[in-house]
Amino acid sequence: MEYRKIGRTDLRVSALCLGSMTWGEQNTEQQGFEQIDCARAAGINFIDTAEMYPVPPRSGTYGATESIIGNYFKQRGNRTDWVVASKIAGPGNGIDYIRDGKPKHNRAHIIAAIDDSLRRLQTDWIDLYQLHWPERPTNYFGQLGYQHRESDFTPLEDTLEVLAEQIRAGKIRHIGVSNETPWGTMRYLQLSEARGWPRMASIQNPYNLLNRTFEVGLAEIAIREDCGLLAYSPMAFGLLSGKYANGARPENARITLFSRFSRYTNQQAEAACARYVELARKHGLDPAQMALAFVTSRPFVTSNIIGATSLEQLTSNLASSGLQLSPELLQEIEAIHRQQPNPAP
Repeated sequence: MEYRKIGRTDLRVSALCLGSMTWGEQNTEQQGFEQIDCARAAGINFIDTAEMYPVPPRSGTYGATESIIGNYFKQRGNRTDWVVASKIAGPGNGIDYIRDGKPKHNRAHIIAAIDDSLRRLQTDWIDLYQLHWPERPTNYFGQLGYQHRESDFTPLEDTLEVLAEQIRAGKIRHIGVSNETPWGTMRYLQLSEARGWPRMASIQNPYNLLNRTFEVGLAEIAIREDCGLLAYSPMAFGLLSGKYANGARPENARITLFSRFSRYTNQQAEAACARYVELARKHGLDPAQMALAFVTSRPFVTSNIIGATSLEQLTSNLASSGLQLSPELLQEIEAIHRQQPNPAP
């Protein structure tokens, strides 16, 4: 397993990160434990979660994923072996049960969210604490065509100031953004430099063969500013595995179970996906592993967040870490991308 440094921090994390958002919904606590053990045996030392997990988010399961991870640490006693990332929720997204249904990135909400996450995780610190999505109205979760709307949102400097205080208090070690735009990312970095505050060490945004929009604007920031990508949805909700080909809906699969997950199922995305799956098989590769290996190999990626609902899936995903894509294959990927660029942003 390859290890990479997060931003300008002292954290070195595995090139694959274990995603946890199914634990407490599609996976039981015991299955979550088994996945963590399996990942650790493969060399993974990085686990990503969030206060709103599992997904789809609902009041009855809110915080369950962090609690499962906390119970794992208590049972195994190996908290120091792991780099743990979590996130504070933003407003909207159908959430009406977190902090009176009006979550913000202000002092009171950040402190409350961190303290609650620490309690559920049964730990004294969180290694990387991220803003799950912006509080302000902007482009995220697939929204195209920026439409400016004046609104009241917590000033970014106020958010950074309280995060800096929480770092000094020892509750969190480093900070990052998620579902953020080039403007937001650079503004946070500018404020950190001007005020002497801790800087954003990473950006967790979607990135996969069907959605390479990160490459426009944000990839340059990730490299030049040492604010690398933690890529989520690297398999486009499993579409790039080929299991949903020709309209198939396997039993208990995420897209089958939850209509919420429609981001990657439009006609153009499915057509492009079929071409990538065919390409992988032409080269004798597992389509999912090819998709994952592509993401992990990008120079602006710090870690690739993989998720699974079974040990079989996880083991296959882990095997992608040893896969090197040939120049010929990469050229063929680019050819498909040029013909059908970003069909599912």
